[in-house]
Amino acid sequence: MERVTHILLVEDDELDVMNVRRALSRAQVNAPLHVAQNGLEALEKLRGGELPRRTVVLLDLNMPRMSGLEFLDELRRDPALRGTPVVVLTTSADERDRGAAYQHCVAGYMIKPTSFEASIDFAAALGHYWGMMEMS
Repeated sequence: MERVTHILLVEDDELDVMNVRRALSRAQVNAPLHVAQNGLEALEKLRGGELPRRTVVLLDLNMPRMSGLEFLDELRRDPALRGTPVVVLTTSADERDRGAAYQHCVAGYMIKPTSFEASIDFAAALGHYWGMMEMS
């Protein structure tokens, strides 16, 4: 049985969602993509059984209703979700944001690519890395 890793993109900007979707497609990353517009919606999807355990979260930090850091606080407090791998994908180059994200045990922190080619490279690296990882 093939073990497929799903991606949950937590992003409120529709243009960024479209760019990630296109980059994943161009990089031939065949992971199903799910989208939540904020941290509250992401938690609902993760807790509601809508997503498999093999889900990687791509997380923006600056969102309405529940920011990315607030989402990480809640995610890491939940025994059923605390091991969920998260990669921060944000416009924030602020060292305080980076430090706070790593305090929440994120798998990586990346500034959103400024070119589509860089987005494709990021998507390809993400697909390759998570495709090789052992996740339950």
